[in-house]
Amino acid sequence: MSLPVPQTGYSAKAQDHNPREDHKHWVRLRTLILLRWMAVAGQLAAIFVAWRFYDIHLELVYCLMAVGTAVLANLAAIFVIPQSRRLTETETVLMLLFDTVQLAVLIFLTGGLSNPFALLFLAPSTIAATSLRMRATVLVGMVTIVLVTLVAFVHLPLRTKAGDIIGVPDLFGFGFWLAIVIGVIFLGQYAHRVASEIHSMGDALLATQMALAREQKLTDLGGVVAAAAHELGTPLATIKLVSTELVADLSDQPELLQDAELIREQADRCRDILRSMGKAGKDDLHLRSAPLGAVVAEAAEPHSQRGIALHIDTGTAPDQPVIFRRPEIIHGLRNLIQNAVDFAKSDVWIEVEWNSERIMIRIVDNGRGYPPLLIGRIGDPFMRGKRSETSVERPEYDSMGLGLFIAKTLLERTGASLSFFNAADPFLSEDEHPARSGAVVEVTWPRREIEADRMGALGENQQF
Repeated sequence: MSLPVPQTGYSAKAQDHNPREDHKHWVRLRTLILLRWMAVAGQLAAIFVAWRFYDIHLELVYCLMAVGTAVLANLAAIFVIPQSRRLTETETVLMLLFDTVQLAVLIFLTGGLSNPFALLFLAPSTIAATSLRMRATVLVGMVTIVLVTLVAFVHLPLRTKAGDIIGVPDLFGFGFWLAIVIGVIFLGQYAHRVASEIHSMGDALLATQMALAREQKLTDLGGVVAAAAHELGTPLATIKLVSTELVADLSDQPELLQDAELIREQADRCRDILRSMGKAGKDDLHLRSAPLGAVVAEAAEPHSQRGIALHIDTGTAPDQPVIFRRPEIIHGLRNLIQNAVDFAKSDVWIEVEWNSERIMIRIVDNGRGYPPLLIGRIGDPFMRGKRSETSVERPEYDSMGLGLFIAKTLLERTGASLSFFNAADPFLSEDEHPARSGAVVEVTWPRREIEADRMGALGENQQF
């Protein structure tokens, strides 16, 4: 069992999934229009206050023309394009570049970097970093840095109405320029990384919900089968009764007697089949719990015929706990067991231990184990690592960790804590490796969290 790990229950196509690919059309036109109206209001307020209350001489006509271009752009977008439209990446980039250029023109007209509102250059690049892919984010950031550099050297000086120039020393001007450039780069990387992790986590949690819903459907299907067994019980009993009477009445007619006996035998056969499928015609509350070993065996059963020997050890301790058969537990354990089987050489060991305080399940294989550099990141969704020999031989497992993330998330919902480590030093030679030399997963619950016995009487079964 080694990383990269497979995405249990999901196609290998998803391995190349880039979470931001699915979110590049998430920016609504209405959102950018609203932000631009806020910028226009702020720009007009700043121009009016500076001109009216601080006696600053401004090229009002040109400033108002620059603000007017933003107003016209917004009006055109409102009347030409539906505001609910989701913009493509290219359209979003063009809108952000327009805002950056419009702001650069205003800063050029109002003193360059001596204008404290030059800080607003950070806004478009930060928006790009949170909503666009890296290439588009870099483009917006580079244009922003170029424009900031231009207005640092080429701009109209800021003057009072008396003709005095308002400026800052060259050292401070250079510091303002450097701060904005560093802000564009740092905030861009920071926002891009955080947004990527949020999108990845959102996608992974959606996949987890889908996995849980699928497991719940399988559980519900078992209840439907039980209901069918119950409802068919009465007509089958009637067939059995009538066929028995026919056998007694047709004792002197051998040909018809054989048909009646065949009907009776087939009715018995149907009864036996339905009995094996389920005895209760309701949502049997007793089926919601099972001994710990039975739940582990149920989780491991789909992987028992895949050419890898599964060794389930439930120990010799008395009073094996009865736990809830929750879909989260079964699906989570099944994912972990599948991962072990996928990367084991020949054997997988599943050990079950318990005491009065806790219940622990340990899954060990004899594969190569986890790459040491990635052990601390196991359980992160869409995790990528260097290609291993395993991933070269089996490219469908050049994975991103979604399978283990789903298992970890589902099990943690039930109160479990998971630990991942290697059973042996991965740098040992093949001859030095012990039998259980691969990866180890330990799943531990406080016993009170999943034990069914503590709930007392189950109550009456409920109708579907």
